[in-house]
Amino acid sequence: MQKPKIIFINVLLFSLTGLAALFLVPIEAIMHGIDWKEWLAFVLLAGYAGMSITAGYHRLWSHKAYQAHPAIRFIFALGGALALQNSALHWSSDHRVHHKHVDDIDKDPYSIRRGFWFAHIGWMLREYQANRYSDYANCRDLQKDAIVMWQHKYYLPLVIVMNIGLPVVLGWLNGDVWGMFLMAGVLRLVFSHHVTFLINSAAHMWGKRTYTEDNTARDNGVLALFTYGEGYHNFHHKFEYDYRNGIQWWHYDPTKWLIAVLAKMGLATGLRRCPQEKIEQAIASMQLKQYEQQLSQLPNADELLARLHAEYDALIERIGAYYDTRKRLLEIKRKQLLRAYDKFDLDMHYRELKMQLQVQRYKWAQFGKLTCA
Repeated sequence: MQKPKIIFINVLLFSLTGLAALFLVPIEAIMHGIDWKEWLAFVLLAGYAGMSITAGYHRLWSHKAYQAHPAIRFIFALGGALALQNSALHWSSDHRVHHKHVDDIDKDPYSIRRGFWFAHIGWMLREYQANRYSDYANCRDLQKDAIVMWQHKYYLPLVIVMNIGLPVVLGWLNGDVWGMFLMAGVLRLVFSHHVTFLINSAAHMWGKRTYTEDNTARDNGVLALFTYGEGYHNFHHKFEYDYRNGIQWWHYDPTKWLIAVLAKMGLATGLRRCPQEKIEQAIASMQLKQYEQQLSQLPNADELLARLHAEYDALIERIGAYYDTRKRLLEIKRKQLLRAYDKFDLDMHYRELKMQLQVQRYKWAQFGKLTCA
Protein backbone atom coordinates (compact mmCIF):
# COMPACT_ATOMS: atom_id res chain seq x y z
CA MET A 1 0.00 0.00 0.00
CA GLN A 2 1.32 3.43 -0.94
CA LYS A 3 2.18 5.59 2.04
CA PRO A 4 0.36 8.93 2.48
CA LYS A 5 2.15 12.08 1.34
CA ILE A 6 4.75 13.56 3.64
CA ILE A 7 3.76 16.82 5.34
CA PHE A 8 7.01 18.64 4.66
CA ILE A 9 6.19 21.68 6.77
CA ASN A 10 5.78 19.46 9.84
CA VAL A 11 8.93 17.48 9.08
CA LEU A 12 10.82 20.74 8.67
CA LEU A 13 9.39 22.24 11.85
CA PHE A 14 10.16 19.27 14.09
CA SER A 15 13.60 18.74 12.51
CA LEU A 16 14.81 22.35 12.69
CA THR A 17 13.51 23.05 16.20
CA GLY A 18 14.82 19.71 17.47
CA LEU A 19 18.30 20.26 15.98
CA ALA A 20 18.41 23.84 17.26
CA ALA A 21 17.50 22.70 20.77
CA LEU A 22 20.09 19.93 20.59
CA PHE A 23 23.00 21.99 19.25
CA LEU A 24 22.40 25.74 19.28
CA VAL A 25 21.15 25.97 22.86
CA PRO A 26 24.25 24.19 24.32
CA ILE A 27 26.54 26.32 22.16
CA GLU A 28 24.83 29.47 23.40
CA ALA A 29 25.12 28.26 27.00
CA ILE A 30 28.86 27.58 26.59
CA MET A 31 29.70 30.71 24.63
CA HIS A 32 27.55 33.33 26.38
CA GLY A 33 25.76 31.64 29.24
CA ILE A 34 22.05 31.57 30.05
CA ASP A 35 20.86 33.98 32.71
CA TRP A 36 18.05 33.46 35.20
CA LYS A 37 15.64 35.65 33.26
CA GLU A 38 15.94 33.39 30.22
CA TRP A 39 15.36 30.33 32.39
CA LEU A 40 12.37 32.05 34.01
CA ALA A 41 10.92 32.90 30.60
CA PHE A 42 11.40 29.26 29.53
CA VAL A 43 9.54 27.95 32.59
CA LEU A 44 6.72 30.49 32.48
CA LEU A 45 6.06 30.20 28.75
CA ALA A 46 6.31 26.40 28.85
CA GLY A 47 3.75 26.41 31.67
CA TYR A 48 1.50 28.82 29.82
CA ALA A 49 1.61 26.76 26.63
CA GLY A 50 1.17 23.47 28.49
CA MET A 51 -1.75 24.60 30.61
CA SER A 52 -3.42 26.15 27.58
CA ILE A 53 -3.34 22.71 25.98
CA THR A 54 -4.46 20.74 29.06
CA ALA A 55 -6.99 23.16 30.55
CA GLY A 56 -8.03 24.75 27.26
CA TYR A 57 -7.67 22.49 24.24
CA HIS A 58 -8.17 19.28 26.19
CA ARG A 59 -10.53 19.59 29.14
CA LEU A 60 -12.44 22.71 28.06
CA TRP A 61 -12.85 22.39 24.30
CA SER A 62 -12.33 18.70 23.51
CA HIS A 63 -14.32 17.28 26.43
CA LYS A 64 -16.51 20.16 27.60
CA ALA A 65 -15.61 19.29 31.19
CA TYR A 66 -16.43 22.85 32.25
CA GLN A 67 -17.30 26.25 30.80
CA ALA A 68 -14.95 29.22 30.90
CA HIS A 69 -15.34 32.98 30.76
CA PRO A 70 -14.51 34.53 27.36
CA ALA A 71 -11.41 36.18 28.84
CA ILE A 72 -10.07 32.78 29.90
CA ARG A 73 -10.91 31.25 26.53
CA PHE A 74 -9.04 34.10 24.83
CA ILE A 75 -5.99 33.52 27.04
CA PHE A 76 -6.08 29.80 26.24
CA ALA A 77 -6.42 30.55 22.53
CA LEU A 78 -3.23 32.62 22.60
CA GLY A 79 -1.48 29.97 24.69
CA GLY A 80 -2.56 27.33 22.22
CA ALA A 81 -0.91 29.29 19.43
CA LEU A 82 2.21 29.50 21.60
CA ALA A 83 2.14 25.71 21.99
CA LEU A 84 2.06 25.34 18.18
CA GLN A 85 -0.06 22.18 18.07
CA ASN A 86 -2.58 23.41 15.52
CA SER A 87 -5.76 25.33 16.22
CA ALA A 88 -8.14 24.41 19.04
CA LEU A 89 -10.72 23.31 16.47
CA HIS A 90 -8.30 21.02 14.66
CA TRP A 91 -6.74 19.65 17.86
CA SER A 92 -10.13 18.92 19.43
CA SER A 93 -11.34 17.18 16.28
CA ASP A 94 -8.34 14.85 16.36
CA HIS A 95 -8.76 14.20 20.06
CA ARG A 96 -12.45 13.40 19.85
CA VAL A 97 -11.74 10.86 17.12
CA HIS A 98 -9.00 9.38 19.32
CA HIS A 99 -11.46 8.83 22.17
CA LYS A 100 -14.17 7.48 19.91
CA HIS A 101 -11.84 4.98 18.22
CA VAL A 102 -9.08 4.58 20.79
CA ASP A 103 -6.53 1.91 19.79
CA ASP A 104 -8.22 1.25 16.45
CA ILE A 105 -5.24 0.89 14.16
CA ASP A 106 -7.08 2.48 11.23
CA LYS A 107 -9.37 5.08 12.83
CA ASP A 108 -7.46 6.31 15.88
CA PRO A 109 -5.32 9.22 14.58
CA TYR A 110 -2.44 8.33 16.91
CA SER A 111 -3.08 4.70 17.77
CA ILE A 112 -0.40 3.16 19.97
CA ARG A 113 -1.07 -0.10 18.13
CA ARG A 114 1.10 1.33 15.35
CA GLY A 115 4.04 1.77 17.69
CA PHE A 116 5.57 4.34 20.02
CA TRP A 117 7.08 6.46 17.23
CA PHE A 118 3.81 6.70 15.30
CA ALA A 119 1.76 7.64 18.38
CA HIS A 120 4.37 10.12 19.58
CA ILE A 121 5.10 12.08 16.40
CA GLY A 122 4.91 9.91 13.28
CA TRP A 123 1.18 10.44 12.78
CA MET A 124 1.83 14.15 12.15
CA LEU A 125 4.50 13.61 9.48
CA ARG A 126 2.21 12.19 6.77
CA GLU A 127 -1.34 12.91 5.58
CA TYR A 128 -2.92 9.95 7.34
CA GLN A 129 -6.16 11.81 8.13
CA ALA A 130 -6.17 14.53 5.47
CA ASN A 131 -9.72 13.83 4.25
CA ARG A 132 -11.20 14.38 7.72
CA TYR A 133 -10.75 18.12 7.90
CA SER A 134 -13.23 19.36 5.32
CA ASP A 135 -15.91 20.48 7.77
CA TYR A 136 -14.86 19.33 11.30
CA ALA A 137 -18.21 17.57 11.61
CA ASN A 138 -17.43 16.25 15.10
CA CYS A 139 -16.88 19.79 16.42
CA ARG A 140 -20.11 21.55 15.48
CA ASP A 141 -20.34 22.89 19.03
CA LEU A 142 -16.90 24.49 18.84
CA GLN A 143 -17.78 26.15 15.55
CA LYS A 144 -20.30 28.22 17.53
CA ASP A 145 -17.52 29.54 19.77
CA ALA A 146 -16.37 32.88 18.35
CA ILE A 147 -12.99 32.69 20.07
CA VAL A 148 -12.27 29.20 18.75
CA MET A 149 -13.15 30.26 15.23
CA TRP A 150 -11.14 33.50 15.52
CA GLN A 151 -8.08 31.53 16.57
CA HIS A 152 -8.65 29.00 13.79
CA LYS A 153 -8.93 31.74 11.16
CA TYR A 154 -5.88 33.68 12.30
CA TYR A 155 -3.85 30.75 13.59
CA LEU A 156 -0.70 31.33 11.50
CA PRO A 157 -0.34 35.05 12.40
CA LEU A 158 -0.94 34.18 16.06
CA VAL A 159 1.73 31.47 15.90
CA ILE A 160 4.26 33.95 14.51
CA VAL A 161 3.42 36.59 17.11
CA MET A 162 3.53 34.16 20.05
CA ASN A 163 6.52 32.01 19.03
CA ILE A 164 8.74 34.64 17.39
CA GLY A 165 7.45 38.06 18.36
CA LEU A 166 7.02 37.38 22.07
CA PRO A 167 10.50 35.83 22.64
CA VAL A 168 12.11 38.60 20.59
CA VAL A 169 10.40 41.31 22.65
CA LEU A 170 11.41 39.56 25.88
CA GLY A 171 14.97 39.29 24.57
CA TRP A 172 15.04 42.98 23.66
CA LEU A 173 13.89 43.89 27.15
CA ASN A 174 16.58 41.59 28.60
CA GLY A 175 19.32 42.81 26.29
CA ASP A 176 19.88 39.42 24.62
CA VAL A 177 17.48 38.71 21.78
CA TRP A 178 19.23 35.57 20.48
CA GLY A 179 19.64 33.92 23.86
CA MET A 180 16.04 34.59 24.83
CA PHE A 181 14.78 33.37 21.45
CA LEU A 182 16.65 30.08 21.88
CA MET A 183 15.37 29.53 25.43
CA ALA A 184 11.85 31.00 25.41
CA GLY A 185 11.26 30.23 21.75
CA VAL A 186 13.07 27.14 20.49
CA LEU A 187 13.86 25.06 23.58
CA ARG A 188 10.52 25.87 25.17
CA LEU A 189 8.69 24.84 22.00
CA VAL A 190 10.50 21.51 21.71
CA PHE A 191 9.88 20.80 25.39
CA SER A 192 6.17 21.71 25.10
CA HIS A 193 5.75 19.54 22.03
CA HIS A 194 7.24 16.38 23.43
CA VAL A 195 5.60 16.75 26.83
CA THR A 196 2.21 16.71 25.10
CA PHE A 197 3.23 13.96 22.70
CA LEU A 198 4.15 11.70 25.65
CA ILE A 199 0.46 11.45 26.51
CA ASN A 200 -0.24 9.89 23.13
CA SER A 201 2.71 7.51 23.38
CA ALA A 202 4.08 6.80 26.87
CA ALA A 203 0.73 7.15 28.64
CA HIS A 204 -0.60 4.32 26.45
CA MET A 205 2.35 2.03 27.20
CA TRP A 206 3.56 2.35 30.80
CA GLY A 207 1.56 2.55 34.02
CA LYS A 208 -1.45 1.02 35.74
CA ARG A 209 -4.89 0.30 34.37
CA THR A 210 -6.77 1.16 37.55
CA TYR A 211 -10.25 1.76 36.17
CA THR A 212 -10.52 -0.09 32.87
CA GLU A 213 -8.63 -2.46 30.62
CA ASP A 214 -10.84 -1.77 27.61
CA ASN A 215 -8.07 0.38 26.14
CA THR A 216 -4.32 0.88 26.41
CA ALA A 217 -4.41 4.09 28.48
CA ARG A 218 -2.40 3.96 31.70
CA ASP A 219 -2.18 5.93 34.94
CA ASN A 220 1.39 7.13 35.41
CA GLY A 221 2.12 9.45 38.32
CA VAL A 222 5.66 10.18 37.14
CA LEU A 223 4.39 11.22 33.72
CA ALA A 224 1.83 13.47 35.42
CA LEU A 225 4.70 15.55 36.84
CA PHE A 226 5.77 16.55 33.33
CA THR A 227 2.35 16.82 31.72
CA TYR A 228 0.47 19.10 34.12
CA GLY A 229 -1.57 16.22 35.53
CA GLU A 230 -2.41 14.46 32.26
CA GLY A 231 -0.49 11.32 33.27
CA TYR A 232 -3.55 9.83 34.99
CA HIS A 233 -4.67 8.68 31.60
CA ASN A 234 -6.52 5.49 32.44
CA PHE A 235 -8.93 7.48 34.59
CA HIS A 236 -9.33 10.01 31.82
CA HIS A 237 -10.22 7.42 29.19
CA LYS A 238 -12.75 5.84 31.53
CA PHE A 239 -14.30 9.13 32.69
CA GLU A 240 -13.35 11.58 29.96
CA TYR A 241 -15.91 14.25 30.88
CA ASP A 242 -14.45 14.75 34.40
CA TYR A 243 -12.53 18.04 34.73
CA ARG A 244 -10.00 16.17 36.89
CA ASN A 245 -7.45 13.59 35.83
CA GLY A 246 -5.86 13.03 39.22
CA ILE A 247 -8.77 12.53 41.60
CA GLN A 248 -6.92 11.98 44.90
CA TRP A 249 -5.67 14.96 46.90
CA TRP A 250 -2.09 13.75 46.52
CA HIS A 251 -2.31 13.38 42.75
CA TYR A 252 -0.26 16.04 40.99
CA ASP A 253 -2.79 17.68 38.68
CA PRO A 254 -2.14 21.44 38.39
CA THR A 255 -4.66 21.65 35.55
CA LYS A 256 -7.39 20.51 37.94
CA TRP A 257 -6.24 23.05 40.52
CA LEU A 258 -6.23 25.85 37.95
CA ILE A 259 -9.79 25.05 36.89
CA ALA A 260 -10.90 24.91 40.53
CA VAL A 261 -9.29 28.31 41.22
CA LEU A 262 -10.97 29.79 38.14
CA ALA A 263 -14.29 28.45 39.45
CA LYS A 264 -13.70 30.14 42.82
CA MET A 265 -13.07 33.40 40.95
CA GLY A 266 -16.26 33.03 38.93
CA LEU A 267 -14.31 32.52 35.69
CA ALA A 268 -15.26 28.85 35.26
CA THR A 269 -18.61 27.15 35.76
CA GLY A 270 -20.26 23.79 35.30
CA LEU A 271 -17.30 21.73 36.49
CA ARG A 272 -18.22 18.12 35.74
CA ARG A 273 -17.22 15.26 38.04
CA CYS A 274 -17.88 11.57 37.73
CA PRO A 275 -19.99 10.29 40.65
CA GLN A 276 -17.74 8.73 43.29
CA GLU A 277 -19.73 5.49 43.33
CA LYS A 278 -18.95 4.90 39.64
CA ILE A 279 -15.26 5.43 40.32
CA GLU A 280 -15.28 2.98 43.23
CA GLN A 281 -17.24 0.44 41.20
CA ALA A 282 -14.74 0.69 38.35
CA ILE A 283 -11.82 0.15 40.74
CA ALA A 284 -13.54 -2.83 42.35
CA SER A 285 -14.29 -4.34 38.94
CA MET A 286 -10.63 -4.15 37.95
CA GLN A 287 -9.56 -5.57 41.31
CA LEU A 288 -12.01 -8.46 40.84
CA LYS A 289 -10.31 -9.42 37.58
CA GLN A 290 -6.89 -9.23 39.21
CA TYR A 291 -7.93 -11.26 42.25
CA GLU A 292 -9.67 -13.89 40.08
CA GLN A 293 -6.53 -14.45 38.07
CA GLN A 294 -4.31 -14.78 41.12
CA LEU A 295 -6.65 -16.86 43.27
CA SER A 296 -7.30 -19.31 40.43
CA GLN A 297 -3.72 -20.53 40.84
CA LEU A 298 -4.22 -21.62 44.47
CA PRO A 299 -5.14 -25.19 45.54
CA ASN A 300 -8.48 -24.15 47.08
CA ALA A 301 -9.35 -21.87 44.17
CA ASP A 302 -13.03 -22.83 43.90
CA GLU A 303 -13.74 -21.98 47.53
CA LEU A 304 -11.78 -18.73 47.40
CA LEU A 305 -13.39 -17.61 44.14
CA ALA A 306 -16.87 -18.26 45.55
CA ARG A 307 -16.04 -16.12 48.58
CA LEU A 308 -14.49 -13.50 46.33
CA HIS A 309 -17.62 -13.12 44.22
CA ALA A 310 -19.85 -13.00 47.29
CA GLU A 311 -17.76 -10.23 48.82
CA TYR A 312 -17.64 -8.37 45.50
CA ASP A 313 -21.43 -8.48 45.14
CA ALA A 314 -21.80 -7.25 48.72
CA LEU A 315 -19.31 -4.44 48.09
CA ILE A 316 -21.10 -3.22 44.96
CA GLU A 317 -24.45 -3.36 46.75
CA ARG A 318 -23.16 -1.39 49.74
CA ILE A 319 -21.46 1.20 47.52
CA GLY A 320 -24.75 1.79 45.72
CA ALA A 321 -26.82 1.95 48.91
CA TYR A 322 -24.39 4.29 50.66
CA TYR A 323 -24.06 6.81 47.85
CA ASP A 324 -27.77 6.74 47.01
CA THR A 325 -28.62 7.53 50.63
CA ARG A 326 -25.91 10.16 50.83
CA LYS A 327 -27.26 11.91 47.74
CA ARG A 328 -30.81 11.77 49.10
CA LEU A 329 -29.73 13.10 52.49
CA LEU A 330 -27.82 16.04 51.00
CA GLU A 331 -30.75 16.93 48.75
CA ILE A 332 -33.22 16.78 51.63
CA LYS A 333 -31.02 18.91 53.87
CA ARG A 334 -30.54 21.41 51.04
CA LYS A 335 -34.27 21.76 50.44
CA GLN A 336 -35.27 21.45 54.11
CA LEU A 337 -37.91 18.85 53.25
CA LEU A 338 -37.99 16.80 56.47
CA ARG A 339 -38.84 17.53 60.08
CA ALA A 340 -36.02 17.36 62.61
CA TYR A 341 -36.71 13.83 63.89
CA ASP A 342 -37.09 12.46 60.34
CA LYS A 343 -33.75 14.01 59.43
CA PHE A 344 -32.26 12.34 62.49
CA ASP A 345 -33.57 8.91 61.44
CA LEU A 346 -32.24 9.33 57.88
CA ASP A 347 -28.92 10.58 59.18
CA MET A 348 -28.60 7.55 61.46
CA HIS A 349 -29.43 5.26 58.54
CA TYR A 350 -26.75 7.01 56.48
CA ARG A 351 -24.16 6.53 59.23
CA GLU A 352 -25.10 2.85 59.48
CA LEU A 353 -24.64 2.37 55.74
CA LYS A 354 -21.32 4.18 55.89
CA MET A 355 -20.11 1.84 58.62
CA GLN A 356 -21.30 -1.21 56.66
CA LEU A 357 -19.44 0.02 53.59
CA GLN A 358 -16.26 0.55 55.61
CA VAL A 359 -16.50 -2.99 56.95
CA GLN A 360 -17.09 -4.35 53.46
CA ARG A 361 -14.14 -2.37 52.08
CA TYR A 362 -11.97 -3.91 54.78
CA LYS A 363 -13.16 -7.44 53.95
CA TRP A 364 -12.53 -6.77 50.27
CA ALA A 365 -9.04 -5.49 51.03
CA GLN A 366 -8.22 -8.82 52.68
CA PHE A 367 -8.44 -10.50 49.30
CA GLY A 368 -5.81 -8.05 48.05
CA LYS A 369 -3.52 -9.12 50.91
CA LEU A 370 -4.29 -12.76 50.21
CA THR A 371 -3.31 -12.47 46.55
CA CYS A 372 -0.07 -10.74 47.53
CA ALA A 373 0.85 -13.38 50.10
